[in-house]
Amino acid sequence: MTAVVDAGPTNGLATPHRRRGAVLLVALLVLLLLGIVVSATIGQLPVSRSEVVGSLLRHIGISTGWAPAEGSLVDRTLDHIRYPRVVMSVAIGAALAISGAVMQAIFGNPLAEPGVVGVSAGAALGASIAIALGLAVAGSWSVAALAFAGAFLATMLVYVTARSGGRTEVVTLLLTGIAVNAIAGAGLALVMFVGDTAAREQIVFWQLGSLNGSLWSEVVIVIAVGVPAALVAIALAHRYDLLALGERTAGHLGVRVEALRLVSIVLVTLLAAVAVAFAGIISFVGLVVPHLVRILVGPSHRLLLVASALGGAVLLVWADLLARTVVVGADLPIGLLTALVGGPFFFWLIRRARQRSGGWA
Repeated sequence: MTAVVDAGPTNGLATPHRRRGAVLLVALLVLLLLGIVVSATIGQLPVSRSEVVGSLLRHIGISTGWAPAEGSLVDRTLDHIRYPRVVMSVAIGAALAISGAVMQAIFGNPLAEPGVVGVSAGAALGASIAIALGLAVAGSWSVAALAFAGAFLATMLVYVTARSGGRTEVVTLLLTGIAVNAIAGAGLALVMFVGDTAAREQIVFWQLGSLNGSLWSEVVIVIAVGVPAALVAIALAHRYDLLALGERTAGHLGVRVEALRLVSIVLVTLLAAVAVAFAGIISFVGLVVPHLVRILVGPSHRLLLVASALGGAVLLVWADLLARTVVVGADLPIGLLTALVGGPFFFWLIRRARQRSGGWA
């Protein structure tokens, strides 16, 4: 059985791809800004769009007559409740999408994604252990550190198991993901069983995924970890292009393949772990977004990673808005919504990959 690769790398973007890429980036940026404004206006306290725009402009040093009075209820609500949640959705959406794109690059397979292969579940298990042991009182970094450890172990297990003869087999990748998710799920159940009531309630959060109650202190951690990891991934984009030609060819062109994979595994682990540590398990963002971007603009990883980051941010901002508004008076777990969208897409992607390869055999 052969690994599934969407397409080979390009030596620079073709003109149609460059035009489509520019259009896509502009469209995603507009959708993101619109989503931020709309999301900040919706809540129990009514806030107008002009007040949100005025508040945002004031924060970047532009004075207008639209902004709410400093220290007013609207001003405090925006600064301490809505903006942290919106920024968290942007940061985590971008982190998950980039982690998915990087994982697909190193495995050479569009079915690879942190949630599908168990990386997110491993991070959730590590975070739940930190909560059950009471390490969360030491600060958010303790939870994030154990989430990183769990995600790293899960990623290495998938990497070692799914790689054979210099390639990644689709069936082995999926079966390994099922096994890792099952083991992590059993571990979560065990931690919930031995933990106290407060720990159980928090662990349920990791399983469902939610952005409710996001704090600026947590947002800072996500950005501090996610931005450098994303920049390193983008800097490695050309090497991912070469890797798509095949390991032997990439090696002849000067790419240290195994070193690239290990660095990429650390990047995926950092991005997935920091997302899970503060938002729980949000599946399929890293699967859906990079694949759709690849269809639109081609396989060049520099544009793919940048557009995936914007696409992931757009998806999660609007998904979070839907989670807060689809049921009146309720805040649905965002992980449920992304699973409802990503699940059918995953089935379609498996069928598409099978048709391309002529079956699993």
